[in-house]
Amino acid sequence: MKRYERLEQIRRMDPEKEASEIYRLSTAYEFPWDFARALELALYRTYAVPGIGRLLAETAELTDRTQKRYDDTALLLDAVVEHGFDGEEGRAAILRINQMHHSYDISDEDMRYVLCTFVVMPKRWIEAYGWRRMSRHEIIASTVHYRTLGRYMGIKNIPESYEDFEDCLDAYEEAHFGWDEGARRVSDATLDLMASWYPRALAPLLRASTLALLDASLLRAFRYEPPGPATRALVRRAVRARGRLVRLMPPRRAPHFARQNWEIKGYRDGYRVADLGTRPVPGVRGFPVSSAARVE
Repeated sequence: MKRYERLEQIRRMDPEKEASEIYRLSTAYEFPWDFARALELALYRTYAVPGIGRLLAETAELTDRTQKRYDDTALLLDAVVEHGFDGEEGRAAILRINQMHHSYDISDEDMRYVLCTFVVMPKRWIEAYGWRRMSRHEIIASTVHYRTLGRYMGIKNIPESYEDFEDCLDAYEEAHFGWDEGARRVSDATLDLMASWYPRALAPLLRASTLALLDASLLRAFRYEPPGPATRALVRRAVRARGRLVRLMPPRRAPHFARQNWEIKGYRDGYRVADLGTRPVPGVRGFPVSSAARVE
């Protein structure tokens, strides 16, 4: 297989009718590392919305059980990608996602914003650091995939196009990003988790490198001291260089899913999708997922 042969295959497919298959090819073959990093950043951004960051701090899931929460989130989202919306494992993952969110009083606007991050951040990351840009077919397919997930989650007023998702994300962040002490604790715990994957002596360097990849709005929201221009330039050039190196490598012949990521640390002996995630006691109101949208 030639380096761009899979892209040619994707361009022959229907991005609306075959959206999830195109998205699977993009995430598991073309950009597995990039999508993993971009979705980490997508979820991290949501902490800067005080309502979201504060709730995550109150549950203590991302401060006391950070690795488990990371593992469960990645595995549940990727089960839908690997097995599809109609597959048994995909249905089990959506059910677990809905059960967890139904236990908290989360606004529909916040849920829609989180969905926007899943669509927008991978494209932005890959444009900046990927070995090639996402094709229009891949962008449409990603949008359709997450529109479908949003419908299964009962989210209302889901944006239609990628551009609509992007506008929604930018407007929501401009209106809602801000300081919250609990959100900062969640952010610090997440940065500590990422540093823990490497030798302890590298922790300060890794923290500085991660901050160098964040945009100014995130740094302001969490009140982090911005890295110096030299640090930012060095880190970003290094990640771009990785993309250029990947471009010279032969194409991936076997899929790589999130369950194969070495950052997933908590399930060395395997897992059942139906057992992933938390089982919190539902709140007084909870997140209103309509019964018609749930997967039972």
